Amino acid sequence: MTTLAETVLNGVALGSVYALIALGFVLVFKASGVMNFAHGSVLLLGGWTTAASHGALGFPLAALLGAAVAAGAGGLLYLTAARGVRGAGVHVATILTIGVDLVLVTALARGIGADYLATGDPWGTAVVRLGGVSVAQSRLAGVAVSALLIAAFFAAFRWSRWGLAMRAASADQEAAALMGVRLGRVRLTAWCAAGALAAVAAVFLAAFPAPGLDRSTGQLALAAFPAAILGGMDSVLGALAGSVAIGLAGALATGYQDSLGALGEGLPGIAPYLVMIVVLLVRPAGLLGSKETSRV
Repeated sequence: MTTLAETVLNGVALGSVYALIALGFVLVFKASGVMNFAHGSVLLLGGWTTAASHGALGFPLAALLGAAVAAGAGGLLYLTAARGVRGAGVHVATILTIGVDLVLVTALARGIGADYLATGDPWGTAVVRLGGVSVAQSRLAGVAVSALLIAAFFAAFRWSRWGLAMRAASADQEAAALMGVRLGRVRLTAWCAAGALAAVAAVFLAAFPAPGLDRSTGQLALAAFPAAILGGMDSVLGALAGSVAIGLAGALATGYQDSLGALGEGLPGIAPYLVMIVVLLVRPAGLLGSKETSRV
């Protein structure tokens, strides 16, 4: 029972970090209709910036710098890949993000090398014991920070002028433009916000019990992509629900793969995609995604 409780708690904690990444996918898609496959490399850039600068700046300032650099990279990606080819359609922009991802990951891999980089987080290897359940302090910090950022996002989405503009643009871009909404500004801020959230997620993905930040950390964003698809690409709440489901699936697959024998070999790596496939077979629009309607 203790193993199950630890596994579930770690799964929820991991899902909360995935939620920051999935939220970035959904923000970009709602604002511009583009699947940003360079999101993982932007995440890696933010994490690498934090790791490279924490010695000189300290962790808090380094984390802020990493978020700022990732936000700038997201904005630059929008200006070059998405806005630059807006006449060619979102499919071309999506393909361009794949090319940008390959270039950026290759450049960062050379800078990182084969080592694991520490981000200088203050939690270290500390473990908290809740009854008979042990969980890394960094995991609990990840839940707290993710909850705070997500709550701030929902507040801004509900009550700020930016949130109103985002909701209007997501519902009907032409009508929003006619009402004076600056679509370019809305899209730019969405891409920047997605980058900043990814940089925060990178810190917790590299924290204990992970060995640190390495060239493959950006690939962990691919586990959050099924979460966004699972919840529905146009649903923020769906992305959060999908992230928790994916986090639990990954944690359970990792915790019990030895009990499954040959069937459990390699299961943690494909568990997010298995869950996504099963849900989409039942609900093609995702858990909370909007169903497309067409006139016949």
